[in-house]
Amino acid sequence: MTSWPPRIVIRRSAGLRTMESALIRSGLGPVAGVDEAGRGACAGPLVVAACVLAPKPYPALARLDDSKKLTERTREELYPAITRLALAWSVVSITAEEVDRIGVHVANIEGMRRAVAGLSTTPGYVLTDGFRVPGIPAPSLPVIGGDGAAACIAAASILAKVTRDRVMVEMDDEYPGYGFAIHKGYCTSAHTSALEALGPCREHRRSWANVAAVRNRVQGTAAPSG
Repeated sequence: MTSWPPRIVIRRSAGLRTMESALIRSGLGPVAGVDEAGRGACAGPLVVAACVLAPKPYPALARLDDSKKLTERTREELYPAITRLALAWSVVSITAEEVDRIGVHVANIEGMRRAVAGLSTTPGYVLTDGFRVPGIPAPSLPVIGGDGAAACIAAASILAKVTRDRVMVEMDDEYPGYGFAIHKGYCTSAHTSALEALGPCREHRRSWANVAAVRNRVQGTAAPSG
């Protein structure tokens, strides 16, 4: 009796394509990769992307890697290549307010579900970066360090990172003084100093301890005495 899904035999292949190639050979393609950007930031949205790459390895995508290992210039160069050559891709943004309301882990899972649902091609298998995502309507596998292990996850990580970075640059114009274009909402010393000087803006995540501490201090200072 043949079990389902079939046993995956992984053979050595080039670059980050090993896992996807094994799944496709086993009849489980097309394979979607899912990743996020902004999970650890204390300001700005959580952005999640899903991507299905063509089985053919295009030379224009040879530099695919974990987005954190790539320079900003390389990510910006790869972004249009991914959107042009991918079989399907989807990017969703979850606001700071929603992250506060449902929690960052739940927001991450919900974002991954939405990103997969937004694909124009239905995946036969989904690879997620780091942890299992229930509720995806396809077999899935969490891959530790997935953005450095599977090309489709690496592509999704670049889509999410570039999209979020662009949002944060625009946000810098709307909320000047915080330095969002530089630190992208992460908890750097410069961001901490600006946060303490200016107080939180509407794009800060109120559920983050550092933001809550500054907000409480500002409210306490403004409270009437007596």
